[in-house]
Amino acid sequence: MKKAALALLILFAFTMLPAVPAGAGSAPPGTSAHSAVLMHADTGTVLYEHNADDRMLIASTTKIMTAIVVLENCALDDIVTIDERSAGAEGSSMYLRAGERYTVEDLLLGLMLVSGNDAALALAINTAGSVEDFADMMNEKAAALGMTGTHFSNPHGLDAEDHYSTARDMAVLAAYCMENDDFARIVATRSANVAGQTLTNHNRLLSLYDGCIGVKTGYTMAAGRTLVSCAERGNTRFICVTLCDRDDWDDHASLYDWAFENYEYVRVIDSSVTYRVNAVNAEDTLYASASAQRDGWALLPVGAEYDTRVELPPFVICPVQAGETAGQVVVSSNGQKVCSEQLVYAEDLPARESGGFLGSIERFIRNLARPIYLTGDNT
Repeated sequence: MKKAALALLILFAFTMLPAVPAGAGSAPPGTSAHSAVLMHADTGTVLYEHNADDRMLIASTTKIMTAIVVLENCALDDIVTIDERSAGAEGSSMYLRAGERYTVEDLLLGLMLVSGNDAALALAINTAGSVEDFADMMNEKAAALGMTGTHFSNPHGLDAEDHYSTARDMAVLAAYCMENDDFARIVATRSANVAGQTLTNHNRLLSLYDGCIGVKTGYTMAAGRTLVSCAERGNTRFICVTLCDRDDWDDHASLYDWAFENYEYVRVIDSSVTYRVNAVNAEDTLYASASAQRDGWALLPVGAEYDTRVELPPFVICPVQAGETAGQVVVSSNGQKVCSEQLVYAEDLPARESGGFLGSIERFIRNLARPIYLTGDNT
C-alpha cells in the first residue's frame, strides 16, 4: 500500500469524492440500516449511500478512532499500568484489574477484539493523561481527516449527547486506518491470547464473508447495531458502514457481493512504460525519455474499456533534469476522466556545448523527422 504522505493523500481523496463510475450493471441492494455507505477504499468513490450524513450514535465503532490515535502516539511495546477508573469501566470488558501491567498492543487487542471499555480508558489515560484530553486528540484527528459530521467525547462509545458521527465519516476513518499496518493486522485477528485469556473477535464477518479483513462492531440500546467493515479481493478494497441496522451481517455481505460483481480497481497507467520526446541541442542523444512517477489506478465497471491520452510537447529544448515535468497521461472511460498522472523526465540531458546555433537548428530539423513513440523496454 502507498505510504508516502498518507494523511494528505487520504484527506484529498475523501474530500474530492469522485462520482460513481458510469456503466455498472445492476443497482445496489438496499439495507435495513438507518444510515449506510459503501465506499471504495482507495479512491473514496461512494457506490451506495442512504442517509449517509445523518449524525448518529456509533457505539463501540468509536474504538476505531481510539485505536488509530493510540497507534500514532504510542509504541506497541509501551507498558501501561491499569488504574482504578479503567478497571471499573462499565459495559463490555477485557476484565482488567487495577495495578496490572499490559503492553499497548495487548490493550489494543482487548479494545478491538472484545470491545473492552476498560482497555479504551486505560489506553486513553496512558496516551493523553486524561479521558478529556484524549477526546480532544480524537477530535483533532477527525478534523484532519475532514470528518465534519463527527464529535467524540469518550474513547469507548458509550452513549453521550455530544458523541456522534455519520456513516460517511466512519467510512473515511476506516479507509484511513486500514492503511496502517498495525491497525489492519489487529482488526483482522480472529483470536489472541492476552495474559492467559483468549480473546475472540466479535466481528463475525471475518469468518462469514470471503475477503473480510476488519474492522469493528458496536451496540448499545440507543445506537442499535453498528458495524464498520472492510473487504478485499485482489486489488479491490471496499469499506461498508451501517448504523442502527438490525440485519448488518447480511446487509454488508449483500453490498460487498454487488460491489465485487460490478466493479474492479484496475491499473490503467504503467510507470514502466517510457515515452520519448525529440530533444533539441542535446549533447549525446536524440530523445528525452519520460515516464509516470507512479502507476495509475482507477475504479471501473468490470470489463469497462478505457482510453489513454499522452500529453507531451513535440520537442524539448535541453538541458532538462531528471524529475522535471514533461507532461501528463490522462485516462478516460465512457467519456469520463478516471485517472491522470504527471510525466517526468527520467534522466538529465545536458545541452550540447559545440556546434553553435546552426548546429542546433540542424539537429532540431533532423529530430523532427523522427517519430514520437512510446515503449515499455526503452528500445
